[in-house]
Amino acid sequence: MRIGAFIKQSFVDWEGKAVAVVFTKGCNFRCGFCHNSSLVLPELLNQTPDITEKEIFDYLLKRKNWIDGVVVTGGEPTIHNDLIMFIKSIKLLGYKIKLDTNGSNPEMLELLIRNKLIDFVAMDIKIVLEADKYSEITNCSHRDLINQIISSIKVLRNFGIEYQLRTTILPKFHSFDIINTMQQEFVSENYILQPFRQGETIDIF
Repeated sequence: MRIGAFIKQSFVDWEGKAVAVVFTKGCNFRCGFCHNSSLVLPELLNQTPDITEKEIFDYLLKRKNWIDGVVVTGGEPTIHNDLIMFIKSIKLLGYKIKLDTNGSNPEMLELLIRNKLIDFVAMDIKIVLEADKYSEITNCSHRDLINQIISSIKVLRNFGIEYQLRTTILPKFHSFDIINTMQQEFVSENYILQPFRQGETIDIF
């Protein structure tokens, strides 16, 4: 699996936990407001060497009594076919795992949950669940995209895993009416709105 960054300790990526954070390379979305474009755009992600899985596992073996879990984020982790084996190897070390995802691969998400390989999911809800609006904000024209997003939400609702849905608010896309519609849609769930901030997430660390 292609890994572009590794934060050895964070207190902000999983509430109440000290975690290591693994950033995978590559994404199937092209959101213009992406915080990690250096991990998404091919012309950028290929300019930096990949971090080896050995480096990550060597660190995790040494820190078993110091950190609570591992966050796997991106990019978009679920585009990687070897994600399951990577997470399974971390799980065998005794760590809890949080997955950050855009929700475009419900089959992978369900497989990870069914096999008890992840403990928490944070899923980005880009905008109201309408195909044209989702395509515009993600610059992704896959014809089944909105159905995949809806399927991922159903997986989270039906399989008893802890999860959070979150939306980054952008004035260009999110009017008051759209925000109100989304809040009503997810009123009974762990749903948060978060402001857009400038800069690359991995640069902050």
